[in-house]
Amino acid sequence: MKLSIVTTLYKSGSCVEEFHRRASEAAQRVTGDYEIVMVDDGSPDNSLDIACSIARNDSHVRVIELSRNFGHHKALMAGLEHARGELCFLIDSDLEEDPALLGGFLDRMQSADCDVVYGFQESRKGDKLESTGGKIAWYWIKKLYWIDIPLNQCTVRLMRREYVDALLLHRESNTVIGGLWVITGFRQNGVPIAKGHRPQSSYSSLLRFVTLINGITSFSTVPLNLMVLVGMTVSFVSFAVGIFVILQKLIYKSAAGWASLIVSIWFMGGMIVFCLGVIGIYISRIFVETKNRPYVIVRRVHQRAAP
Repeated sequence: MKLSIVTTLYKSGSCVEEFHRRASEAAQRVTGDYEIVMVDDGSPDNSLDIACSIARNDSHVRVIELSRNFGHHKALMAGLEHARGELCFLIDSDLEEDPALLGGFLDRMQSADCDVVYGFQESRKGDKLESTGGKIAWYWIKKLYWIDIPLNQCTVRLMRREYVDALLLHRESNTVIGGLWVITGFRQNGVPIAKGHRPQSSYSSLLRFVTLINGITSFSTVPLNLMVLVGMTVSFVSFAVGIFVILQKLIYKSAAGWASLIVSIWFMGGMIVFCLGVIGIYISRIFVETKNRPYVIVRRVHQRAAP
């Protein structure tokens, strides 16, 4: 198998057929020896039915039905695990990223002699709120991650088999694939792309925030180091304020009243709860990882037998 196109399905019923058409056209311009791997991530709509119908009529298509919704990143890893091509083209099925990018990515891979060609946005899509939220998220990613993640990188990427095999060695239960793409290494080359915009994204603001927190706690110990710094700073300030109160009592025969005491107690209580919460997140990740559960469970594989 020379080429595998891997995608995931979640609330994708309106675009599965069009994605299949475009992906097939893009693959056929490269080689006739290809497959399209669609991973149904427990989609609540008719995405699976449509994909299975396509698979019954096209032997190039293979549908991996997961037993439930495991999350976008885990579904992507499951798709790569079932891909057999020497080249793997990873792309979302919502058509925000055009499958026709495959040809240009292959040209770049050959000219640059690299192992991965990925797409990134030069300017973020969406309305002002979405764009601003993305900029804030990327600011904290750059500040808190110890790895250098390409700014505004997208899902779409073309990868050689050696890189895919190395990527699949990562078996975290809390998979954050954006960081895994980077720490796997190899020669990677970015290409600017224009990304489309769907009226309604399957990624809610809450889900984006949770993904950001998972990413930070998966690839950074900066929050734990910051807690030490905050603790030292608060101790120093408390010591200085204590000296000030003692001097005020000795010189002016008066001291700060109950208001300042209450404020300081609430401040310290809030800091303690916040620090315990951060530590709790890291401990919960350790708890989940030690169970060594499979990160996805496949219910069934749908494919028409090749003639």
